Amino acid sequence: MNPPIVTVLATTLLLSACTSFQPGRSVQIASAGVSQTLCSAVFVSGRDADLTYREEKRPEGGMGMIDWALRYQVDRQKREVTTTVGGVFASRSVYREGMGCLLDHGDMPTDAAPPREEVAMLLPEIAGPGVVAAHDARIQAAIDDAFTEPAQPPWRHTKAVVVVHRGQVIGERYADDVGIDTAWHGHSVSKSVTHALVGILAREGKLQAGVLDPLLRMTGGGPAFRPYNGDDDATRMWSQERDMAGFAATLPQQAMPGTRWSYSDAGYMRVSRAVRDAAGGSAADVMRLAQRELFGPLGMKSATMEFDATGTPVGASHFYATPRDWARFGLLYLNDGVIGGKQLLPPGWVRQAATPTLNTGYGAGFWLNNDAGEANPMGFPWGLPGAPADAFFGFGYLGQFVVIVPSRQLVVVRMGLTHVRGGDRAGIGRLVQGIVMAIDH
Repeated sequence: MNPPIVTVLATTLLLSACTSFQPGRSVQIASAGVSQTLCSAVFVSGRDADLTYREEKRPEGGMGMIDWALRYQVDRQKREVTTTVGGVFASRSVYREGMGCLLDHGDMPTDAAPPREEVAMLLPEIAGPGVVAAHDARIQAAIDDAFTEPAQPPWRHTKAVVVVHRGQVIGERYADDVGIDTAWHGHSVSKSVTHALVGILAREGKLQAGVLDPLLRMTGGGPAFRPYNGDDDATRMWSQERDMAGFAATLPQQAMPGTRWSYSDAGYMRVSRAVRDAAGGSAADVMRLAQRELFGPLGMKSATMEFDATGTPVGASHFYATPRDWARFGLLYLNDGVIGGKQLLPPGWVRQAATPTLNTGYGAGFWLNNDAGEANPMGFPWGLPGAPADAFFGFGYLGQFVVIVPSRQLVVVRMGLTHVRGGDRAGIGRLVQGIVMAIDH
C-alpha cells in the first residue's frame, strides 16, 4: 500500500525548506533513475532488480528521504519497469531489443535495431570459456584485495576484475551475482567509446574531429560541473529530456572554448549527436557503424548502446559490455588503435586521448595518471596513486575503470558499485600497482 499523497507532499515541502532544490522535479528524477537503472540491469545485464536497487540506487544521496514511499515493478512480459513515489511521480522505462532501455516521455519511438552484421573479428581470443585464475599468487592477492570490503561503510562492492597482459587474460574474478557473460554498465567509460567513434568517423572523412576537440576535452565552455543531486543539468538531461543533445545545446556558454576545464556530460551528448548525424542520422546507422568498425573487429559481442528518443546514442554514460569486452576495448587503445593489422583509429588518435588538457589530469575521453598542476574541481585525485606514470584510463560513476598501461602491455578492468567519490581511486591504484610489481619480477 502506498503512503498517502499528503505525506509525500509534506516531504517535498520539507525538502524545499531545507534546500535550494525544486523538490517535485528531484523526486521525479529519482523515480526515473530507478526505472531506467533497473530496466537496464534486468533486461540488458540479467541482474536481480532488488539487489540492484539495494546496492546501486538506495545508497545515493537523498534516496533515504523517499525510499519508504518508492515502489517499483518489473514486468518481464512487457520488458519494462515502472516506478512511483507515494503513488505519484510515475516513470516507465522500456527495453527495446538490441537498444537497451528508454524512458517513456509519452512518445516512444518505433525504430528498431538493425540485424547484427557479421564482421570478421580481428582481435584474437583473450581467454577461454572459463574463469581464469591467476597462476601468480601475487596477482591473485592483488585481485582478491580489490574484493575485500572495509570494516565500515561505504562498501566497495567490487563486481569484476579482469587483468590482460600481452593480449591474454592472466587473472580475473567475479562477484557471486556477476559472471563472464554479464553486460556491465560502463557509466562514463562510455565517453571513451564515444571518443573512439569520433576517431573512426574522422578516419572515414565523415567528421572533422578538431571541431569537437574542446567537447572531448571538457573545455567546451558550458556551465561548471555540479554534483549529481537531482537538481543538476546532467540528471535532468538523462531523466526528463527526450532529446538529450538538444537540451545540452540550450545550456548557456560561460567560457570561451578551450580555456576552462569543467566535467561535462552535456558536452558529450553534443558529441554523440554529431556522431549520430555523421553516421547517417539514426540510431540504426550508429549501430551499424559501431558493429562494422569497432565492436565487430574487437569481438565485443555483448556491447549495447542505449539511445534517447531522437536516436542519439547516450554516449556520455549509457553503454554496456561484459568486463572482458571492456578489456577488449582497452586493448584497442593499448595497441595505438591498430587491431589485427588494421588501423581502426586514425594515427595519433590514442596520443590525442592521452595528451593532458590544459593543466589537468584529463586528456580526451580518458583520465591520465600525471601530476596535474591544478586540483581536480570534482574533489578527488586526477590519477591512480601507485600506478605507472604512463597509465591512462576510462572512468565511470560508482568505480568503473578500464586502465591502460602501455609500458607494461597491460589492461586492467574493474567494475563495481562503489559509493565513494572518485570510485575508490586509491584502491584501483593499489590493484594496478600490485599487478605491475608481479609482472615486473
